[in-house]
Amino acid sequence: QVQLVESGGGLVQAGTSLRLSCAASGTIYSSYVMGWFRQEPGQEREFVASVTWRNNKKYYTDSVKGRFTITRDAAKNTVDLQMNSLKPEDSAIYFCATATTAPWGPTNDRSFDYWGQGIQVTVSS
Repeated sequence: QVQLVESGGGLVQAGTSLRLSCAASGTIYSSYVMGWFRQEPGQEREFVASVTWRNNKKYYTDSVKGRFTITRDAAKNTVDLQMNSLKPEDSAIYFCATATTAPWGPTNDRSFDYWGQGIQVTVSS
């Protein structure tokens, strides 16, 4: 069992930065994948970024490449999402998630077994 708690969201202006953090309780095994997803009202949940626990391989959706960076701290069981050059279209509820085996790959939300409650990020223009 893994419990995830997100922090760091808020309201910011376009062009600025925000850092989200996800603290995981429970054992994170080397086979796990940790990820961030986001969802706007009335929209489907969208993959943002993920990282493999074993070898720190990272994945990003195209719209955030070069602006967002996902990092993991195995000692602290945390996964952060540094978001730079934020745009209004980045506004959403952001969710941290854990995949224990990722059968559908590290970017498909069906792979993820545990989810945080989500945190709001709002970027004003």
